[in-house]
Amino acid sequence: MDHENPSGCCGGPSAPPQAGLSRRTLLRGAALTTGALTVGGVVGLPGMAHAAPAIYNPFAGYPITGTWEEHIRSGSLGGIDFGMGVGTNLPACGAGTIQNIPNNGTGGHTVTIHHADGYRSQYMHLSQFLLSDGTAVAAGTVVGRSGGAVGAPGSGSSTGPHLHWHMINPSGVRIDPLVYVGQNPGGGGLPKTTTEQDGIPGPICYKRMQNWLRITSGYTGPIDGVPGVNTYAALQRAMRGYGYTGPIDGVPGVNTWKAVQRLASGWGYTGPVDGVMGPNSWRGFARFLNQDQWD
Repeated sequence: MDHENPSGCCGGPSAPPQAGLSRRTLLRGAALTTGALTVGGVVGLPGMAHAAPAIYNPFAGYPITGTWEEHIRSGSLGGIDFGMGVGTNLPACGAGTIQNIPNNGTGGHTVTIHHADGYRSQYMHLSQFLLSDGTAVAAGTVVGRSGGAVGAPGSGSSTGPHLHWHMINPSGVRIDPLVYVGQNPGGGGLPKTTTEQDGIPGPICYKRMQNWLRITSGYTGPIDGVPGVNTYAALQRAMRGYGYTGPIDGVPGVNTWKAVQRLASGWGYTGPVDGVMGPNSWRGFARFLNQDQWD
């Protein structure tokens, strides 16, 4: 569990609350006095239409170590903590532009993704920023690396390695990103693969792999979830960037799968690079495949 500095969550200090009233109470009061409507923690103002940005949960494969309610009870304005090792790649949960906030109070290094029409997402306790302020990103673009080790640069008040994620709506109120995703599901495209959770590849996993290879590596066959020589030849081409130096013959062997494990190591896989794809290798690979950009 972490305790973020409320005044730092939006990149700058706010006016001090009135005596005896918390900032959260004041925000709720302001919403009521302006006639705001609150649904599931998301505040909207009458007469103001805000286009909901397409947001997904890029951290579904990681355990939740701090819930929204636990943050509220601890005095935070809210957030979700996901347990993950230091240095894990952090994909953007939606398209937007980047703002980096070094040493953002108790939140430590914070990256803000400014989405369409005023929504923002914030990732806290980063160990590394990867992009410059103002960089435009698509959903799934890696925007930084996780941190949170006690006392490490950028960790803020974190008590252990993890990522903290919350959203801020156009009214400036922090909202639960998992509630938001549940209320604004993305439409169309391929479904996400459950391989990210169970480590067992199946047709959806392979369909997503084929679509990724279609977009990036010259695969021209059907998106049917039945990989064959053409699928695996495209996979071998894609793995050139991950140390594969063998033939492009569409017959994957140990060296092909070693390269896949190297890719998966950027998405939570921490096992050996031995070319033997087990459940943990597949989970990491599936986290990569579950990016919105491969839908």
